[in-house]
Amino acid sequence: MKSLRMLSSSGFLVLALLAACFSAGAARGEDSKGRLSSWDNLRSLTPGEEIRVVMSNVKSHEGKFEALGDDGITLRQKEGKQTLARKDILRVSRKTGESHRERNALIGAAIGAGLGLGGGLAADHAICTICPATPRYWALIGPPVVGLPGAAIGAVIPTGGWHDVYRAR
Repeated sequence: MKSLRMLSSSGFLVLALLAACFSAGAARGEDSKGRLSSWDNLRSLTPGEEIRVVMSNVKSHEGKFEALGDDGITLRQKEGKQTLARKDILRVSRKTGESHRERNALIGAAIGAGLGLGGGLAADHAICTICPATPRYWALIGPPVVGLPGAAIGAVIPTGGWHDVYRAR
């Protein structure tokens, strides 16, 4: 395994980006645990909003939010209104809009193209140092070669779906 001193500038950049992503995810997980345990978070729900309630018996109920009380939550399902007891609720999630696949693909392409450009410039510099007569074309090839996989990765990363509003302790 290479030591950090032997990494190229583009390799170090990739390593730094990965470290930032992992640390941001870990920090978000620690912060959300304490904030999501408050029943008052459910006051942010609006009537008619799509929600999912997971009960202590691991049974899940999906429907439209109707009302909130100190003792439970009421939702409207195809079968009619149903009130679920607060003491039996493990988690309440709200459905967020679209998946944003196009936006994520563009972001992934931009990040990939930037990494490809950086790697291409580093490769051009290294090759030029070794053999000055060699043409510099890696900076032109790098962005599409790395940008296309970046777009594909961005398109498969889910951003929509269900987001927790409340979690029991």
